[in-house]
Amino acid sequence: MELASLVEVKTNPHVPQIRTGDTVRVSVKVVEGDRERIQNFQGLVIRMRRGGIASNFTVRRVAYGVGVERTFFLTSPRLEKVEVLRHGKVRRANLYYLRKLSGKAAQLKERRGLKDLELKAEDEIAEPEASAEAALAEPEAVAETTVTETKAVAEKTAAEPKAVAKKTAKEPKAVVEKTAAEPKASAEVTAAETKAGAEVPVAEKKASAEVTVAETKDSAEVTVAETKASAEVAPTPKPEQPQAVKEEAAPEVEKST
Repeated sequence: MELASLVEVKTNPHVPQIRTGDTVRVSVKVVEGDRERIQNFQGLVIRMRRGGIASNFTVRRVAYGVGVERTFFLTSPRLEKVEVLRHGKVRRANLYYLRKLSGKAAQLKERRGLKDLELKAEDEIAEPEASAEAALAEPEAVAETTVTETKAVAEKTAAEPKAVAKKTAKEPKAVVEKTAAEPKASAEVTAAETKAGAEVPVAEKKASAEVTVAETKDSAEVTVAETKASAEVAPTPKPEQPQAVKEEAAPEVEKST
């Protein structure tokens, strides 16, 4: 059994389908000291090697009259992205003959009509990737929900004893305050009742005295009014009545003589 068959191959989603003879621009991550930056390398793909996790491709370019070749692994996480700029028309798998050519002789004819095929291939690749991402996202979401619920239950369980202890600590204090307040309230009620009981007889005596004075005053006024009314109704006899008696008695004397 080979060791390569035991290792799971993870393809880089930023690397499209490329072929020998394509002109590509490779963006690769480069570490310089404590800094990391993106370096672009543009050239012609002269070789494609398929081998699972060891799959790689070689890109050749000519800079200032010097040919430079770089090999990149298809599964490398250092590849930021790969852009296909042009498709070349070739009949070989390895274009090593271009190393001996220069100028116009090293140029390849462009192969047209592959754009639709690329779009179709990209769609075919994107659909399984999207379904795989959705399938991976569902367990993660379920796990996050389970963790959140477990955390909430744990927080609630931890908060209940704290609330019970806080309530238990408050209850003796409330009982002591209530016990201390009851004698004070009863003393205040007793004092208020005593004061009210003392004020009621005084008020009753005062009210009875006022009623007696009012009755006496009313009786005196009634007596005065009755006396005045009786004096007006019964007039005093006139003093002329004795004179009339004398006049009546005088004729009788004359008759006797």
